[in-house]
Amino acid sequence: MTRLSVNINKIATLRNARGGNNPDVIKVALDCERFGAQGITVHPRPDERHIRYNDVLELKKVVTTEFNIEGYPDERYLKLIRATKPAQATLVPDGPDAITSNAGWNTLANKAFLTEIVTSIKSYGVRVSVFVDPIPAMVEGAKAVGADRVELYTEPYASHYHQNKAAAIKPYLEAAHAAHAMGLGLNAGHDLDLNNLKYLHDSIPLLNEVSIGHALICDALYFGLENTIQLYLKQLK
Repeated sequence: MTRLSVNINKIATLRNARGGNNPDVIKVALDCERFGAQGITVHPRPDERHIRYNDVLELKKVVTTEFNIEGYPDERYLKLIRATKPAQATLVPDGPDAITSNAGWNTLANKAFLTEIVTSIKSYGVRVSVFVDPIPAMVEGAKAVGADRVELYTEPYASHYHQNKAAAIKPYLEAAHAAHAMGLGLNAGHDLDLNNLKYLHDSIPLLNEVSIGHALICDALYFGLENTIQLYLKQLK
């Protein structure tokens, strides 16, 4: 079964735009779980332009499904992981000025750095996923640094899906097979939506988890949050 983890960053963006606490990030996370989501994902950034570090601390108190914290592994991120001990830490290579994730790690060039980080996080009892492009060598590099899972960066798949979905999925199949052969768990995320999710899932049944935020929250404006989560879960059956 592929789990749906809902990224609630955009809920925090909406809250922060007006100040106050509407919408309530904590309530939305609990509602996502109540509506069927099997995980909650957040990606706090240094400028706290959406999810704030205190949000993460408060969410840890109430989230009962898998809690996934994404981020660049600087000292502030590592401190947050130590304090909250989520189910999963997803390491992304974004710099502090990145609008959103736009590439995976070069796990070969960053082997020493990632090995140290992964070892530290795993010592807290936290599963580690490394965000990578769909390249078998990068998957192998994630295995070499001690990661438990990789998360495949799916923006290129989503961008080319409508042109040629078979060609778009091909590198992901190769990366998925490499991950499975090495005993790595497999996640996927970025620009997945109601149009392209089912084909990805049907093509790669070994997926453990998809993390979806922007498209899901946009769809919720039209369909409502509960119905939208059900629509996404339906794509994963």
